Amino acid sequence: MKACIRNQQTLETCYQINAGRLENNLKSLAVFGANQETGGIDRPFGSEADLNAREFLQALWEKEIGISTRMDAIANMWAVLSGCESLPPIVLGSHHDTVPNGGAYDGALGVLLATEVLQTVKENGISLRHPLTVVSFAGEEPNPYGLSTLGSKTISGKLGKDILIKVVSKIDQSSLQAAVAKAGGDLEMVEEDRLRPGEISAFLECHIEQGRRLFDKQLALGIVTHITGIYREKITITGEANHAGTTVMSDRRDALMAASAFSLEFEEYVKQCNSEDVVGTIGSLEVFPNAANIVPGEVELILEFRTSQTAVSKQFIRELDRIAEQIEKQRKVVIRREVILDQAAVAMDRQIIDVLNKSLRKLEEPCVSLVSMAGHDAAHMVNFTKTGMLFVQSINGKSHCPEEKTDMRDIIKAGNALLQAVLILDKELN
Repeated sequence: MKACIRNQQTLETCYQINAGRLENNLKSLAVFGANQETGGIDRPFGSEADLNAREFLQALWEKEIGISTRMDAIANMWAVLSGCESLPPIVLGSHHDTVPNGGAYDGALGVLLATEVLQTVKENGISLRHPLTVVSFAGEEPNPYGLSTLGSKTISGKLGKDILIKVVSKIDQSSLQAAVAKAGGDLEMVEEDRLRPGEISAFLECHIEQGRRLFDKQLALGIVTHITGIYREKITITGEANHAGTTVMSDRRDALMAASAFSLEFEEYVKQCNSEDVVGTIGSLEVFPNAANIVPGEVELILEFRTSQTAVSKQFIRELDRIAEQIEKQRKVVIRREVILDQAAVAMDRQIIDVLNKSLRKLEEPCVSLVSMAGHDAAHMVNFTKTGMLFVQSINGKSHCPEEKTDMRDIIKAGNALLQAVLILDKELN
């Protein structure tokens, strides 16, 4: 282990990331999966573009920066800069895969900002007590295998070998096991390769906000306090199919009209919550038998409710009970409900939040505290280590589309804030 020669001057020196190098790396990574027709990026887990992006990152870490790398069992990529004490690493990172026709910043920015921070530490000869590690998680976005946050869920123990080896692509029935192997992982080893408490000192994820709050406030950065909870139900509304011409309106048990009434009641309740961190969506609806001349006999819909507030979530479920009972009586239908996701909100670590605030004060950069209304890999790291997130402004709130854009000036601020946070954490953590 190298000697750790470090003093207060390290914290007092205002190191800066290399903006030009970071911008070039962002452009280079965006090539993989670029769709020339739409201007978007198609880089789902297991695709050729994903594999090419992995080769790019590995070459960047090993050849350009000169640090060691490893691939874990689920094909998360790790790059490690040694520290000068035998301490668990400080880990920075995000993911490099994209949604179909996505943008160049979601996930990729977090991986490349983390890489730039590590490279800045190395080339300035900064001696850190802790190893500094960059991770690019596998399969954060929805993919043909139907498993989002694949890499972080697996290393956190939420997905095991017994489930993973049965998963096949919805497109071509190819196995997840083969895709993971092609990326360099090994599903046979996922149980042995799980994270254990104490293996990581801290985890920080820098990510675009993917909403309008920072943009509307004209702020570059936001500190995340919580990651939202997500609750989903599959709701089946059963009425009676009948002839659309001969069934008078008073005799109808129209499942679609009942679903419409249900949806409007749901929307009204969510609006009445009157909170930035309470949102509700009905984004999937199927009508049976779905014919123009038949009164709909059954409707299936998927309802989603998001909030960081546990009490609000519990009250919502009670309100949903009331709405369902009301619609059943008014519309003479039967409503069956099935919970398909009940993911609790998670809080970011108080010390990490304080450290991010310190780093922004040092840079004289204003910020705001925010709840993340999207899911992130960081949500699965909280049970194993101190976890925090830093948001960067999304121009016009655009994300998951070709128009996704973040100003380079804001990205530089985020990188310098992340760098300062690492230096502070390295001093404070034991």
